[in-house]
Amino acid sequence: MPRGNYLFTSESVSEGHPDKVCDRISDSVVDTYLAAEPEARVAVETLCTTNRVVLAGEVRGPDSITAEKLESVARHAIKEIGYEQDGFHWQDADVAVHVHAQSADIAQGVDAAGNKDEGAGDQGIMFGYACRETPELMPAPIHYAHEILHSLAEARHSGAQPDLGPDSKSQVSLQYENGKPVRATSVVVSTQHTENVSQDEVREIVRPFVNNVLPEGWMCPDDQFYVNPTGIFVIGGPDGDAGLTGRKIIVDTYGGAAPHGGGAFSGKDPTKVDRSAAYAARYLAKNVVAAELADRCTIQLAYAIGVSRPLSIYVDLHQTGQVDEEKLEAVLMDVMNLSPRGIRQHLQLNRPIYARTAAYGHFGRNPDPDGGFSWEKTDLVDDLKSAFA
Repeated sequence: MPRGNYLFTSESVSEGHPDKVCDRISDSVVDTYLAAEPEARVAVETLCTTNRVVLAGEVRGPDSITAEKLESVARHAIKEIGYEQDGFHWQDADVAVHVHAQSADIAQGVDAAGNKDEGAGDQGIMFGYACRETPELMPAPIHYAHEILHSLAEARHSGAQPDLGPDSKSQVSLQYENGKPVRATSVVVSTQHTENVSQDEVREIVRPFVNNVLPEGWMCPDDQFYVNPTGIFVIGGPDGDAGLTGRKIIVDTYGGAAPHGGGAFSGKDPTKVDRSAAYAARYLAKNVVAAELADRCTIQLAYAIGVSRPLSIYVDLHQTGQVDEEKLEAVLMDVMNLSPRGIRQHLQLNRPIYARTAAYGHFGRNPDPDGGFSWEKTDLVDDLKSAFA
């Protein structure tokens, strides 16, 4: 039997965290290519450190997107995050672009040709998850960890909190009773700040944001509320620590509350199933829970490079299901075409909608009118209910 009473912790990092700076730049490159050519192929990684940014990878898209254009995209992303510091500045940073044409061998295996449908861009396993812990059908610890940092960032961007810097991290530990979260036992927030504020002042700046995000009565004891526990956090971002694309895969997904196949999302166009199939798995899991077929749902999909159909689908309802899991697996294959092309078309993924996903989670967000976060829709609920009527 699963444990009912326990503590569970998840962390988040802000858009100014070095790894997230890299995710944002890489996804801005993806958006640039998809805006120019919806069928473009992109796999671009970013490294950043003190006043230096390096882009590397392979693409297939219009020649009008030059190295100079990609440099401009990187600088714009850094500016939007808010870095105008001596050690990392959107204008002054050295930006090196090492992006080349996609491998012909990969293109041959992935492209549709004749009677062959478009294949997966790589092998791999992808997981999706949903649960009833929050209205967004996300695990509560990662949801609140994201929201704390998102609200701090909004206050920084608006000018309401000018003493805060772009780089920050949060960590939320929740007490579960009978399998449900009931209160926070500890909250950790580390946020970059200007030199003219003390640790105590930063603590009191952060406190109302945490109080506003957590449900009423959930705030942790004061001696378990940690803000900048090292004392000073003036030097941050890529000046304080190097960053790389794709190093925050648990932050990007479910905060450790669900399995992860290991593939990162940012910097990849939607033919890469690391990204698109993980979005599809979340979409299906969320619709299963929204349709009240289960209180929790984990879905695994598996693919092989160049093969159009998934090799397997696995559903685990964690003993909360109202339906047979094996039948549900078959139903899910019927309600959605899970080939790479089918996923892209169903969720309309060939659009420049990815830079916004680079921080505060790819899941648990509201669908945007322009198609962003389309995998968070619950438009399969009626079909799923009908299949089990």
